Amino acid sequence: MRDLNYNHLRYFWAVAHEGSLTRAAERMNLSQSALSVQIQKLEHQMGHPLFERVGKKLVLTEAGQIALDYADTVFKAGDELMSTMRGRPLASRQVLRVGALTTLSRNFQLEFLRPLVGRSDVELIVRSGNIRDLLAQLEAHAIDVVLANSAAPRDARSSLRNHLLNEQPVSLVGRPRPDQRPFRFPDDLRSEPLLLPSLDSDIRVAFDRVLELAGIRPTILAEVDDMAMLRLLAREREGVTLVPPIVVRDELEAGILVEHCRIAEVTESFYAIVQKRRFPNRLLGELLLSGNAAPSMSARDSQPLS
Repeated sequence: MRDLNYNHLRYFWAVAHEGSLTRAAERMNLSQSALSVQIQKLEHQMGHPLFERVGKKLVLTEAGQIALDYADTVFKAGDELMSTMRGRPLASRQVLRVGALTTLSRNFQLEFLRPLVGRSDVELIVRSGNIRDLLAQLEAHAIDVVLANSAAPRDARSSLRNHLLNEQPVSLVGRPRPDQRPFRFPDDLRSEPLLLPSLDSDIRVAFDRVLELAGIRPTILAEVDDMAMLRLLAREREGVTLVPPIVVRDELEAGILVEHCRIAEVTESFYAIVQKRRFPNRLLGELLLSGNAAPSMSARDSQPLS
């Protein structure tokens, strides 16, 4: 294999960042046809297509995204060299792009990413969104992993892979009771108002089934699809809240909230959804191999907690 032609790489780098042959050609004072030929030569040398056309847009292939990451590193190294010579050195960093479901526990996200947090050689980019948009970004190689609390649907043609990171129990939590009465599950739910996740949540569906079998129709104060908001409401409102304990871990440790009862029939699963790639991100591999996820909590029967 011949040595890499860095002129070709810079042409590719410009097109990838501009997202358009026309704009990149204008920027580099070249004709579109000449620029296209240079990109084709680089693709031939690398043995992989770097772009594909989607309508009128140029979209990076998986190999193109990898090439762009390296090109960014190469040209950034030039900037670092000049900065070093001027007495202002810059640090080279690896990048991990993470997509997280908007409703996912922030505590869980932090625990999963903790091995990389604070590393001077790592840049973390975390984007929130709904599952459809995040999976689309994953398939377009715009992010490396999606963190979610349900597995991605798969079929025979799917390149998505679901890594089960952890399963957590789900509890009823609330403010400490002034009379310190033990919580009786499920009977106390006949009179105790509830804060619940929305009907789109797997844990809500499972919990509704438990109450239906018990013949209980509770008073619902609110239905919330954002765990961060559910956590805030649990602190502010009377009644009890259905939530995985990791979501309100700080409040439980501080005594602001107490765990009244664990629901043995209901658990929440945490997944890392990835796309099968020829060039996987090494930082993501480190996280998945390390097994770092939310702290494990052993499930117990639905009994009042002292």
